[in-house]
Order: sequence, then structure tokens, then C-alpha cells
Amino acid sequence: MKRIAVLGSTGSIGRQTLDVVRANPDEFKIIALCAGTNAALLARQAEEFCPVYLGMTEETAHSALMANHVRGELIVGPMAAETIASLPEADLIVNGISGFSGMAPLLAALEAEKTVALANKESIVCAHALVDEALKRGGQILPVDSEQSAIFQCLQAGRKEDIARLILTASGGPFWNLTKEQLREVSPEQAGKHPTWNMGKKITIDSASLFNKGLEIMEASYLFGIGGERISVLVHPESIVHSLVEYQDGSTLAQLSRPDMRLAIQYALTYPHRQPSDFGRLRLEEAGTLTFFAPDRDRFPAIPLAYEALREGAVLPIVYNGANEAAVAAFLRGEIRFTDISVCVEYAMAHIRAQRPKCAGDIYEIDRQARELAGKANH
Repeated sequence: MKRIAVLGSTGSIGRQTLDVVRANPDEFKIIALCAGTNAALLARQAEEFCPVYLGMTEETAHSALMANHVRGELIVGPMAAETIASLPEADLIVNGISGFSGMAPLLAALEAEKTVALANKESIVCAHALVDEALKRGGQILPVDSEQSAIFQCLQAGRKEDIARLILTASGGPFWNLTKEQLREVSPEQAGKHPTWNMGKKITIDSASLFNKGLEIMEASYLFGIGGERISVLVHPESIVHSLVEYQDGSTLAQLSRPDMRLAIQYALTYPHRQPSDFGRLRLEEAGTLTFFAPDRDRFPAIPLAYEALREGAVLPIVYNGANEAAVAAFLRGEIRFTDISVCVEYAMAHIRAQRPKCAGDIYEIDRQARELAGKANH
């Protein structure tokens, strides 16, 4: 049995990972679960899966976890996720932590030469140089995001030197056909409802603004070693084609499936094999017409800003992510408009001091500066 540790077990990716484990009880054993603040759900997960280790990154949630009389060794505090990410007993680490917080656990897992099923794109975007160095010493990344998983699967059909282009698909979110004036009036409640995917709040906002796609452009470049000039985006509202790889002979391979993250998660957990799945089959005769069109870069500046950040490649990817996280938080608090998110990111990218991060401490400092600059954009 493959022994699995799940970081962010109470979040969207974590819960769906446990669905996959639940459906394959003879294949996987959960040895560790780690969460942030949701002690009640973590306790219920622990009761079902009986992990050896339980982690809580927020110490204030520790007492609530203890009140549930859970079994297993408790690891509490800011380093809990990193400790669990490097457990000797774990065969595979699922990194489902949302946002910038997933960077340190990824680096810890790779330093411990672990295989990481990665759903956290921010860690690759911000720490790609450190990740590359860690990968040289051992460890492996298996992408869990549906788009990167699709590319990874399509790449099994050819050599890297045969690739002409990577094509990421985007659902476009709920607002792809709104005017710029209409986008200004979008509320947090409206932006938090995705038409095809069931995801966490922050990534749902990013999908609506296309900042999620901007991060994925950079992630794909770093994961697969392909320059930004050979990475394209197509809006595909049906979310059936999850991404494509065009080869130099003119062939284009696509990965299609129902919009269910558990399929990509299961592929990462079973790789290089494929297991039967209970998560539904794609019926093209029922799916009907599949549509594709280029994103409007004027209405959704997240895309051109991502290419700009990728071209610079040092400080700007960190700023892009940090400023966006700060701006999304401000939007959810009702402090800025939906269209101000891109304004904040563009301002931070334009005003950050030129520098080149050499260690994790440098990345944290650049992230802090980016968030601070994002807060000044509308003042």
C-alpha cells in the first residue's frame, strides 16, 4: 500500500484526495493529515482514516483538536506542515495547501527526496529556482491541477524536443462575456460562484479574474521547461478539454474528462499506472458542442501581466502572486472592486525594487513588499 500524507486535508483538494483514498482502500494508507484551523473536520477525518500523525499549523486550534480525543501523534505550530512533508514513513506527499503558504512544505518534502502530488501552483511560481535545485538532489513532482495534469499526461506521447506549444485551457469563470464596466460591479458573492468547478474561495476568485491562469502559465513553464513564448491560453467554458500539447509535426494531443479534480488526483496517486475510477465517465454525445476562443487581454489583464512576470523571471513572479493574494483578500473584505485586483498587481510589479532572490528568506521578503505595495495601489 502507498503511504500518503495530506497537507491541507480539510480544504478542497484535501477532501477530494480523501475521496480517492476512500474509493481505493486496498491501494492507499493515510499516515498523516495536516490542516490549518478546522479542528472539527480534521478530527472527523482522523477518526475515519486513523493516521499516525496529525498536524495543526494554527496553535489556537490545538485545544479544539484535543477536545475531540483524537489518536495519533500531534504536531502543532507553524512548522507542522513542513514536519509532516518530510516524514520518513511517507511514500507520497499531497500538497493541497492554498496559496503562498504551500511553498515551505514543498521545499521540505523535496529536500527529503519525497514524491509530491502538487496542487499548489504558488510554490512553483515563487520558488522555482529553489525547487529546481531541490529536484536535482532527489524527489519528484506530480502535478495535480487539472491543466498541468493534462499536459503531463499528453507529454507521455512524445519527447520534450518535439513540443511546439503547450495550450492551457481556462473555463473563463462566470464573467468571460461581461464588459469592463460590468466587471467593475462584480461582487465577492458573484465571483465566488464558479460555473463548472467546485473549488476553494480564493482560487474561485482567481479563476474569475484569470489570475489563476496567469499563475498556471508560469507554473507550466517551470514544471515542463518550456518558455512563455510557447505557452498559449484558450478559453473553453465547458471545462472538458483540460489542456493540450501541440507537437512539431502538427499533431495536437488533448486530455478530456469530466470536470472533477478527483480524476487528476487519482492519476497522481497511482502514477505511472491507471486505476479504475468511480468518479464518472465522459460522454461526448452528452457533452455536445465544445467551444474555444482566445482570452480578451484588455478585459482580463492577468494574462499579459503573467507573461511579463515570466519574462523577467526573478522578482516579478513572486510579486505577481503576493500582490494578487493581498488584492483578493481586500476584494473579499469589500475594500476594492473586482477590476482593482489587476490594478494592485500591476502597481506592485511596476514599483518593486529590482532584486534577485537567493534563498527562501529573500522570497518571503519580496512577498511582504509585494503585499505592501498592493495595499498602496488605490490610495
